[in-house]
Parts: sequence; structure tokens; C-alpha cells
Amino acid sequence: MIEIVFSDSACGSLKFAQHIGEGCYSTGCVSYISLDGSKPTEEEMHRVQAEFEASQRAAWENAVPMGGNTADIYGFSLYLSIGDISEDQMLYKRHEVLDKLFSIFPDEIDATESVADTLIQQAQNTLPEILSRSAAGEPIRIWYSSQPDEACGLCWFMAQLEAMKQPYGDVFLIKLPETEPKAQAIIRHTSWGEIPPEEWIQYLPLQQTASPVFCAACAQKWHTLQKENAPLRAVLNGQLVSMPDTLYDSFIQREIAAQSEIFHEAVVIGNILGGYQLGISDTWIAMRIERMISDGILEPVSQPGEGNPLYHRRLRKKQ
Repeated sequence: MIEIVFSDSACGSLKFAQHIGEGCYSTGCVSYISLDGSKPTEEEMHRVQAEFEASQRAAWENAVPMGGNTADIYGFSLYLSIGDISEDQMLYKRHEVLDKLFSIFPDEIDATESVADTLIQQAQNTLPEILSRSAAGEPIRIWYSSQPDEACGLCWFMAQLEAMKQPYGDVFLIKLPETEPKAQAIIRHTSWGEIPPEEWIQYLPLQQTASPVFCAACAQKWHTLQKENAPLRAVLNGQLVSMPDTLYDSFIQREIAAQSEIFHEAVVIGNILGGYQLGISDTWIAMRIERMISDGILEPVSQPGEGNPLYHRRLRKKQ
């Protein structure tokens, strides 16, 4: 079974899910990320480490592996909900979008091979392999959700199957539920990238067969979105639609308004990601804040520390 996901995090988690619980548990490492720049005490780090180890060990010991071959898992992390999608082949324009998105990370400045290079090359290398295997009759399982990149990924991939102009193997779909009751609470899911490895197996019963009509409709939707070629694509009322680049600005402005005159940009981004669960990335929010800076609404009053993303700085409101 060929497995298709639409982010690096989902790809890694699914690969881990195939064999989680097999053999002895080995300890991992913990990183501490502070949005406001504060440093944890040694006691806090020990506590976080102990809690992490306990939860990971329990998850490993109680997990049921999905089985399968990691070589059958393919991830397309192309951020297709953002920017120009008019090209049928992912070359210059998609590369430009990805370059701009990842420019907020300092490692990109001097890298001999950018993240965009890696993601585009990976897609160009693996897509023909997948299509060839599918044309030979191998089944495909696509993991998707209402998160914009995954919804776009589904339609884009169906368009690639259609472009073969020949029969292909069965296509199965598993859509991530948007909400789920857990431990006397309702958990809201954004994308497959946030699902821990031990939980993937529980979604297998949701698998459905994609009908030829559904596949064709998805491919046609992608062609329509390409013609519209809007700055953004989003899922509104269950429909994948083209949108202007200002779509999420009101959420950013609301969080900035709640801050003092001088504030940490990373705190605003964290509040938006955690508070609204819009299915957008930190990079897109950072880009929109850059636009506000260029428009004279905000100004930087500090610079990010060495090795930190651009948004690890303080900003001042100018209006």
C-alpha cells in the first residue's frame, strides 16, 4: 500500500507508527522552546524531561504497530494553500513561494541547498515513482484533512493521477476527524502532522474507497484553483476556495491589539496558532507581520538571537 501525506511531520509520525512498540523503548531528547525568550531553570528541565520520558515510555509499551514498509510512505510538504499554483510542473514559481516562506529562518541565508530545493527535488523524484507504481495496479491510501495544505494536497494529487491518462490502482482515503472526544474533553485536530505515532492505527477503520467520480471532481477542483491562482486557498464551510492574502489579518490584528506597546512577536504568533487553530503556519503569520512592518504599522525594537527565526524579536506599535 502506497501511503500519501502532505507534511514532513505527518510523514515522520506515520513512519514511526508502523513499528512503534516493537522491541525495547529507547530514551529520547527534549528541547525547550520559549516564545518570550525566558530560560528554564535546571529543576524545570529535569521535570519536563521526566514527564516526557514517562509519557513516551507508556505510549511505546501500550502501542500497537500499524505494520508496513516505511519505503511506501511519501510526503509532499509543498504548502499548496499559499502562493502561485499556476504551473502544472513544480518548478520556479513553487520554488519562489517556498523560498519566501522559509526565509524567516537564519539557516536558510547561507545554506548551499535551501529547504525549497530539498522539498521540490523530493517531490520531483518521488511523484513519477508513485505514479508508476499506481499504474502497475498498486493501491494508494491518502491521509488528508480540512487543513488547507492537506485539502489542496488531495486535489493536487488527484490531478496528477488524472494527468497519467491511463488506469491506476485503487485509491483509499482517510480524512482526519475535526473533533474527537478524549478523556472527558473534546479534542480539535488541525492536521495529520499533530497526530502522535501511537494513535494512527485507530483511524484505519475510517478508510473509504475513493470513487472515480470523486477523484475526477478533486482533479477538476485543482484545475479551477489553478486558473483562479489566488494568494491563498482555505476551507470555508467545507469547501476549498480561493482567498485574498488578507484572509487571516484580522486574527493577527486582534492579537496585536491585546499586547502592550512593545511586545514579543513570537507570543502573538503562538497565540494565533494555539488559540484559533486555523491550519496556517508560523511562516505565513510572520510574513503578514512583515507586511505590517513595511506598511509602517509596526517596527522592530530588537533583533532575534543567533540561530533564532526572524520572529524571535520585540516589536513596537506605531499607530
